Amino acid sequence: MSETADVVIIGGGIVGSSVAYHLAESGCANVLIIEREEKQGLGSTSKSLGGVRAQFATPINIQMSIYSIDLFSRFEEVMGQTADYRAHGYLFCATTESHLEYLRENQEKQKAFGLKNAEMVSREDVVKMVPQMIADDIIGGAYCPTDGFVDPYGVMTGFAKRAKELGARVWLDTAVTGVNVENGAVTGVRTTRGDVSTRNVVNAAGPWAAGVAQMAGVELPVTPLRRQIVKTQRCDFLPAKFPMMIDMSTGFHFRREGEAILMAWPDNDETYGFQTTFTHDFLEKILTRAVDRVPQFADLPVNPKQCWAGMYEVSPDHHAIIGPAPGVKGLFFANGFSGHGVMHSPASGRITADLILGRQSFVNPAPLGIERFAEGRLLEETAVL
Repeated sequence: MSETADVVIIGGGIVGSSVAYHLAESGCANVLIIEREEKQGLGSTSKSLGGVRAQFATPINIQMSIYSIDLFSRFEEVMGQTADYRAHGYLFCATTESHLEYLRENQEKQKAFGLKNAEMVSREDVVKMVPQMIADDIIGGAYCPTDGFVDPYGVMTGFAKRAKELGARVWLDTAVTGVNVENGAVTGVRTTRGDVSTRNVVNAAGPWAAGVAQMAGVELPVTPLRRQIVKTQRCDFLPAKFPMMIDMSTGFHFRREGEAILMAWPDNDETYGFQTTFTHDFLEKILTRAVDRVPQFADLPVNPKQCWAGMYEVSPDHHAIIGPAPGVKGLFFANGFSGHGVMHSPASGRITADLILGRQSFVNPAPLGIERFAEGRLLEETAVL
């Protein structure tokens, strides 16, 4: 006899775990997460930089961030597990008038959609936060004190643990080999552990989402893109606490992680594909930009063995694809986060659960539907790191 579940979630990372929690918490407890690895979070979740911010350029991303950051701030009391949310802020540093104008326009939108504490800052304010930076070309910036960082693995664990306490199940070390569709509706999934009959399937497979969608005969425009992270050795010359610093002239950004510094930079030479090796070539490129901004970085040791690479799951407009699959009743997407999967995991879990349960959500999810690509109404997110 095959297993049955009200909802099967393919992918047990942070997004799949959040969907499971939000479903179970709403009373839909017969949920099964299927994860192909031997433990959860070995895909993109554990490789994330862990940043969370509400300083975005589009209403939907701003609203998803506000919902998510609120939950991160109460995570321990709700889940019984710490998210390690550190509200150290994000500081976008502008070097041109057009950068400043862009930040001002975004801030108007952010305020209109409920973010009250973002503020424009002067060059002097920037220097106060990180005096070690070369700031001759910086003319101001935008800062939000409730932006910050979380522990992605801790958040995923919290969602999954609470979901299981409420009745959800997790199958580890199990690959989905097919999605059964009859008369235009999902009837179940085939796995290496046997068949499961279900009327609802959530694709939460991260960079592997397009392959899962194809099992149901649906084309999903999500492609993997490697992003590399540099972790330095102990750094004593920067403040113990400072915001995520984003250099808008190059895209280089850095933050503190304990005694170390984490650095990231969007390398335009990176090509799409399933690549997760860290390269010395990238290390040279990013350190050049790092030293240009903070000369003391030249003397800060980096052990390449402690650096890593993960994959963004990129959609054509750098916005999540959340919603039902056209033509396949019962198939739902929670994909294409383009680097914002961890920070938006609470919101995406809530929206997906609400769609499955036929409820109104805290935000209208229609703009995130996959139909937008065929209909030419893309949501261009320009504030992408």
